[in-house]
Amino acid sequence: MTSPAPTLIYLVRHGQSVANVEPIIGGMRGDAGLTKLGREQARRLGERLRSEAIKVDALYASTLPRAMQTAEYLAAALGLPINPDDELQELRPGESDGMSWEAFLAKYGRPDFSNPHRPMSPGGESWAELLLRVGRAMHRLRDAHTGQTVLAVTHGGFVDGCFYQFMGVGHTYGVGFRTANTSITRWAYEFPDEDEPAERPARWVLLSYNDIAHVVDLATVAEPAVPLPTEESKARS
Repeated sequence: MTSPAPTLIYLVRHGQSVANVEPIIGGMRGDAGLTKLGREQARRLGERLRSEAIKVDALYASTLPRAMQTAEYLAAALGLPINPDDELQELRPGESDGMSWEAFLAKYGRPDFSNPHRPMSPGGESWAELLLRVGRAMHRLRDAHTGQTVLAVTHGGFVDGCFYQFMGVGHTYGVGFRTANTSITRWAYEFPDEDEPAERPARWVLLSYNDIAHVVDLATVAEPAVPLPTEESKARS
């Protein structure tokens, strides 16, 4: 019997945002959308997807403004509607949402992610809670689109979280990530072939990470819109 076709999930980080460069803690309140550079990055990604004629069956986007604005360019290029999805959001910052990085440091101090269950500010989401959400969202997309290709516009923390969930690597293991704006990361959920051992389960396979061929001449330091365990060491002191 032929194995089922793999499910492909393309994760795209949003274009450069105002929250990235101010810098502002960019939750739903602090997110002012894309910068001029961010819009150009998104436009180029849309042109790339159109020129490569990549067949995408469904387009999803985080409901944060910077992700939705990025997705608008991709929707036009692909001829697809946007499915807004709250679970694709970045780490939810809580009451610090909208604060400048300097004001955040003055009030709360530098985030301590050595305890993954501690939110960055009251009412926020902990790193452990984000990882749970990442796994839940990826499996939900997989189940809803078996054998299809999904493109999801999301955030650096979400992309990083997949490495923790599916490969067991991250900052606690001495591994860091610098997920660039409008980069493409490709995951496949694959089933075993007929000639593989029966006990080999279906599995997530990383096909590529941080593909920025469409904006390589525009590449900038991948600044977070909220301080994350994988990026906080690069945040401004």
